[in-house]
Amino acid sequence: MQAGAYNIPALGAPFLATDKTLSKLYGPVPVAFVKLQAGKNTSFLIGELPTLIGAEYTFTFENMNVNRGLLWNQENAVNRGIQVNQTMGKFTASLSWNDGFYSNRYSWLTGSLTYAKGPHSVAFVAGGNYGETATQTYATPVQNNSSIYNVIYTYTKGPWIIQPYFQYTNVPTNAKIGIVKGASTTGGAILASYAFKHGFSLPVRWEYISSSGNAAEQAVNLLYGPGSAATSITVTPTLQHGGFFVRGDLAYVHANSITPGDAFSRTGMNQNQPRAMGEIGFMFGKNIIEK
Repeated sequence: MQAGAYNIPALGAPFLATDKTLSKLYGPVPVAFVKLQAGKNTSFLIGELPTLIGAEYTFTFENMNVNRGLLWNQENAVNRGIQVNQTMGKFTASLSWNDGFYSNRYSWLTGSLTYAKGPHSVAFVAGGNYGETATQTYATPVQNNSSIYNVIYTYTKGPWIIQPYFQYTNVPTNAKIGIVKGASTTGGAILASYAFKHGFSLPVRWEYISSSGNAAEQAVNLLYGPGSAATSITVTPTLQHGGFFVRGDLAYVHANSITPGDAFSRTGMNQNQPRAMGEIGFMFGKNIIEK
């Protein structure tokens, strides 16, 4: 169970105050589930679960960067449902039936298959809504009607972590729930981190994402207007000593082919979003306690 106050800062989106984050998203207990170990290699999870989709986790301390990325904005984060995990040698498979973007309508299926060998792993992840959801809230955007596909490669060896991944999403046309013309996004990202001596590390993330459609055909807006695109770069110098850590997050987003009013700043006219953040805290875990 995870409980408390939190923020979920994401690039390319306005920063949401803590009280509004709790009330508009997942409440003071965002993650809570029971794990049932059905066998040596089989387990079931039931409750409010972290999503299987994407390469980044929901909360800041779980990731190498403080801000979530542009590709993460197209993904669900926390869903309510049931998940089964199965390990088969070098393969790990997971399948989940859930409510997608926290819709409280159980019409999503997500799954992942990961192959790991030595410092290398490759994951294929897919999910989608086999029904339809007309209701939209801050936690349940139009993307709740989408399908999402990821290919994620991870290399971890010595001081290096390198993780490129590809993502495709699609929101189909469905006039009955107000989607006059569907659209899709195609994106790629490279996450990399190098750990220097004395607890210092330097994570870097680069992203590019584009969307299809145009305003003339009333295509659904998935970014900064139909047919828009964006690029981001994030650098997060980090210092950790025992359980204590401090890090800064310097990020820049540039949007292309925007629809006026749908981009950045209060007017939605700015195509650039620079952002600087800091984070400080303690991490507790088995390895730290043993030390």
